[in-house]
Amino acid sequence: MTIFLLLQEQVRGLIPAPSEIGIEQTVFNLVQWLKLGVEVTGAIVIAIGIIAALLSFSRSLIPPQLTRYNEIRLLLSRFLALALEFQLGADILSTAIAPSWDQIGKLGAIAFIRTVLNYFLTREMSIERAGIHADPTPPGSVKPDDGSRQIVSEPDPPEVKAAV
Repeated sequence: MTIFLLLQEQVRGLIPAPSEIGIEQTVFNLVQWLKLGVEVTGAIVIAIGIIAALLSFSRSLIPPQLTRYNEIRLLLSRFLALALEFQLGADILSTAIAPSWDQIGKLGAIAFIRTVLNYFLTREMSIERAGIHADPTPPGSVKPDDGSRQIVSEPDPPEVKAAV
């Protein structure tokens, strides 16, 4: 055991501490740059989503197509959900280098809010997607899109057999 302690003391002098060579500051700076890159990526995703939604919206105006409103909302919400994931990732990177409990608490609150926003946005997207893929034609009406002019009827009620 004594030999191990002597060797440890000799090695300690050979390998400088991270604070002595400035490695902590280098790691801090690298994480800050990485965080900035992730935040910029999130902002770019939002910008692309807005442009895509505006283009889709303008195309739906040329012959007016009010039925595309939910599709456009889903398009934008997918981009927003992805951007929220990037922003949340940047918040997690911030907690790795946050020097105080106050900053960690603020980052935790921001991360919680973004997570809740993302949850409800994803939930709303699922509901809207299910509504778009469902058949919007009510029973008894004519389907205008297939050209066959068939009348959609209500499903037959199940037969009830009387017990004899």
